[in-house]
Amino acid sequence: MSQNLIEKIAQRFAVGLEENQIVHSGDFITLQPAHVMTHDNTGAVIPKFKSIGATKMANPRQVVHTLDHNIQDKSEANLAKYAKIEAFSNEMGVDFYPAGRGIGHQIMCEEGYAFPGTVVVASDSHSNMYGGLGVLGTPVVRTDAAALWASGKTWWQIPPVAKVVLNGKLKPGVTGKDVIITLAGYFNQDEVLNHAIEFSGSGIAELSIDQRLSIANMTTEWGALAGVFPIDKRTINWLKARQSVIEKRGLAGVPSDADGNGVHPRLNSERIAELEQNKPAADEDAFYAKEIIFDLSTVRPIVSGPDTVKVSTPVSVMEKKEVKIHKAYLVSCVNSRVEDIAQAAEIVRGKTIHPEVEFYIAPASSEVLAESKKMGDWQALLDAGAIELPPGCGPCIGLGAGLLEDGEVGISATNRNFKGRMGSKNAQAYLASPAVVAASALAGKITFTQESDSTEPNGKITIHSKPAEKASVKILDGFPETITGALVFCPQDNMNTDGIYPGKYTYKDDITPEEQARVVMENYDPEFGKIVTEGNILVGGFNFGTGSSREQAATALKYRGIQLVLAGSFSETYKRNAINNGFLVIEAPELVNDLRARFGDKALTVKTGMQAEINFKTAQLTVDGKTYTIAAIGAAAQEIIIEGGLENWVKSRL
Repeated sequence: MSQNLIEKIAQRFAVGLEENQIVHSGDFITLQPAHVMTHDNTGAVIPKFKSIGATKMANPRQVVHTLDHNIQDKSEANLAKYAKIEAFSNEMGVDFYPAGRGIGHQIMCEEGYAFPGTVVVASDSHSNMYGGLGVLGTPVVRTDAAALWASGKTWWQIPPVAKVVLNGKLKPGVTGKDVIITLAGYFNQDEVLNHAIEFSGSGIAELSIDQRLSIANMTTEWGALAGVFPIDKRTINWLKARQSVIEKRGLAGVPSDADGNGVHPRLNSERIAELEQNKPAADEDAFYAKEIIFDLSTVRPIVSGPDTVKVSTPVSVMEKKEVKIHKAYLVSCVNSRVEDIAQAAEIVRGKTIHPEVEFYIAPASSEVLAESKKMGDWQALLDAGAIELPPGCGPCIGLGAGLLEDGEVGISATNRNFKGRMGSKNAQAYLASPAVVAASALAGKITFTQESDSTEPNGKITIHSKPAEKASVKILDGFPETITGALVFCPQDNMNTDGIYPGKYTYKDDITPEEQARVVMENYDPEFGKIVTEGNILVGGFNFGTGSSREQAATALKYRGIQLVLAGSFSETYKRNAINNGFLVIEAPELVNDLRARFGDKALTVKTGMQAEINFKTAQLTVDGKTYTIAAIGAAAQEIIIEGGLENWVKSRL
């Protein structure tokens, strides 16, 4: 059977498959990624790892630790935390990169961990970035990271795949950042939410690797779980260039060169040559849930926001609004590479930053900094009045110097502009390319130095349906073949985790299961606890469980006696937290639409009086005589549910 690129790479890194099993979207698989990265949150993963009962890494070469988020904090507490992480890394024998080496995602690319055609995960939402190199990069939660340390494996449900065809060629002055901001603002109705994106089209050959990394990085903000570019000649040439840089640099600082044989363990001639001969690619007749065709020649320098990526406006239009800025930023994993810094330097060279603007710059890594200094670009920015920050994260996530204060407006070459993320909730944040940010820093208002028209983006989307296939799923001992229960309907879309489990209880560590059950859905519907009964099946709306990553939003429903949750779709983080805690969640969009047509969406909680039967062997859901097809719950998910959660699953295998 044919496969797209996402499925091809997932197949290669899936373990425990049935003989001749071909994986596709919707399948639950046990995944053994090539690498897993954690950063400052390594400190939070360590106790999870130890609570499982693990004492060593399943595969030290799989694990990477980087310190990059809070590196400006020189307090005794943070330095102690960093020292603890480094000591643990050394004890476990895993690859460790200290504060100052750079942003973890950039290190993963520079040091060859993100190698084309592999699966690489990180406990950070911007692991999508690896897709710029043809890597299936996707985020995991901290419990997954601990399980990966201990067992080398975790579970994954292959998402629906959207094909994004990029045709045409970018106009001068237009960047990869403009492309992804335009896509997120133009297709802003959650068209790719919880999909993996596979990029293709004639326009890709013209995009540099830096541009591809920027686009892939912000597929996260577009709502996708991965954004993967094809592996082409430009990819191979980039790898060879990196190999050359490393050979000149020598292997000092390469933690996993344990053999001492003088050959880089990941970026070497043999491995690159093998990839060049056997580049994974989608089959011609592969299925895609959606197809977006987009003309790159219609992209113009653009600004996203304020405070959302779903609104974007051409700079030519913004200029007429005379939007004054107070701070500008060239920082973060999306836009602080050599090419980005060069673009900004070209704009400001020989000029001076506006006296009322603070322009903060931080390179993506120490290597980027060294190269930008060598080219004279870093000094050009400093001479213009930019304020230097160390290689790593910072203002992008509201840490360190230069945060937005009350009433201020900032323009940033970062990837997120959520209200309050970069400082005060009473500030406004816009996103743009490094060139637009630099030009705005000079002018003191949002602008660009090059003339640009306001041509409308040209793109269209097609949704494809795949005929339902009759399933016959192997049911493991201990997993039920069927489940029945009365349906309770909570119709709200975008049900957030605070509605499910109030934030004020989140950090109360000693709260009991009974207390969690008592307060579940309290912020959404205070009457919920009185309406539901043990054994009910909850039906939610679309994008159920959006918001924070609190695990209690899943466990509280489980403790209340809800058997499982059906919804139109789920936040991927919520889905991972639920299954990691032995609580099943299943997408059933047709059922949600049918219930909404029957009961409306005004009442918060509806006791429907309807019974549902879920047959896991046939992957079917039956309600009031109507049968719906659901995703097959494969062995990977069944095992975790049987064990009562991922931690128990790992313990049973240690």
